[in-house]
Amino acid sequence: MILETARTLLRPFADGDASDLYAYARDPRVGPAAGWKPHANVEESLRTIHTVFSAPNVFAIVDRESGHVVGSVGFVGRPRGEEGLSDELGYALSPAYWGRGLMTEAASRVLEYGFTVLGLQAIWCSHYAENDRSRRVIERCGFSHAFDQRLSDEFAEDRLTRFYVLLREDWKRRRSR
Repeated sequence: MILETARTLLRPFADGDASDLYAYARDPRVGPAAGWKPHANVEESLRTIHTVFSAPNVFAIVDRESGHVVGSVGFVGRPRGEEGLSDELGYALSPAYWGRGLMTEAASRVLEYGFTVLGLQAIWCSHYAENDRSRRVIERCGFSHAFDQRLSDEFAEDRLTRFYVLLREDWKRRRSR
């Protein structure tokens, strides 16, 4: 499955993407903000492609201009409530592409795919409280704040995480405006 936006192609990851993935996944500004450690080498990026990024409905974000993989976006397989009716959106983007609206563009296309092709009724998303870039993407995509929860990861104990939800009806309403 390949999804398109004005500036990106969203497609499954391939082994040949390991170097591009490593180029942004090694940056300490990327992984820790999403709850994972920076990649140590290209081999770790390849393992991530074979495990995490091999899941259905996870896409490499390919910049049309350069042809490089500059991020990832997709569903992480964490439904809330009835299985199959909801999922959680996850994403990461190379800092070289921050501030251009690229993630909002890619995430919006994946939301459309989730609601129209996968038949999801609700899509969840979350960010650590200090991650303002992610918060802005979530808000621009139309999510509503649902609740906050303190969670621990390898970087911090008791980290405030903000959870958001976008219901299919609300997504449709936004699109019809």
